[in-house]
Amino acid sequence: MKVSDLGAWPDANGRMCPQRLVLEHITSRWGVLVLIALLERPYRFSELRREVGGVSEKMLTQTLRTLERDGIVHREAKPVIPPRVDYSLTELGREAAELVCALGHWTERRLSAVQVAREAYDEQKAHDEQKAHDERTEHVPHAAYAPRGQSG
Repeated sequence: MKVSDLGAWPDANGRMCPQRLVLEHITSRWGVLVLIALLERPYRFSELRREVGGVSEKMLTQTLRTLERDGIVHREAKPVIPPRVDYSLTELGREAAELVCALGHWTERRLSAVQVAREAYDEQKAHDEQKAHDERTEHVPHAAYAPRGQSG
């Protein structure tokens, strides 16, 4: 089945395709992790940053703003001192997060198959490179056999 057969992707390969942009936001490095975390429960910013791990404050802020703009994440600022901001998934966000989570579960289940494929690829690549190297050096005369004043 081709992507174009799905009907919902008339120009999915276009750089400014709206579907592509939303897909990029949801499946970005931090977007995936934010969605999975928020699927569990709402988080305050600092809690979410710890939960996601490795994300800078700037990147988390940017990711949350992008997902909020897309209607995926809800930001609720509570008028208390100190200020409290909670992030949660919208209905649209929950649907996206469940799909992302399903993909995450698939990677867990199929990781061993991916590792086997990687090893096979790496072995074949090393074999092909060695064969190409051998073919290149096979016809180069050794310096000891080259006529005087020439070297291979």
